[in-house]
Amino acid sequence: MKIAVPIKENNQIDAHFGHCEFYQIYSVSDQNQVTSNERMDSPQGCGCKSNIAEVFEKEGIKIMLAGGIGDGAINKLNAHGVHVIRNCQGDVTELVQQYLAGKVTDGGFNCAAHEHEHNCSYN
Repeated sequence: MKIAVPIKENNQIDAHFGHCEFYQIYSVSDQNQVTSNERMDSPQGCGCKSNIAEVFEKEGIKIMLAGGIGDGAINKLNAHGVHVIRNCQGDVTELVQQYLAGKVTDGGFNCAAHEHEHNCSYN
């Protein structure tokens, strides 16, 4: 399994998926252990209007842990087999570990504006 996380500086998740600097891609074993990670540059343009969903599908990415993300981007990613967990924040390495431990749930809110007040939760 592969997990993508949109990144801004200092290993923090980007609050707006469509404007991230790059993605960190985590490869995960059948035992839910991170086996490797690599940086993937972000395409130019907003997430829903870029080719990132196609790239993720081609690379075998099945999960994206996202901060703020709109309906258009979610629909496009879902159509390419990528499940999106919304409203995440914080340190990306910790977030991925929490997700693999089953402690991250979807925040339930899509980005309608550029204000992000709802966060994913850690159980």
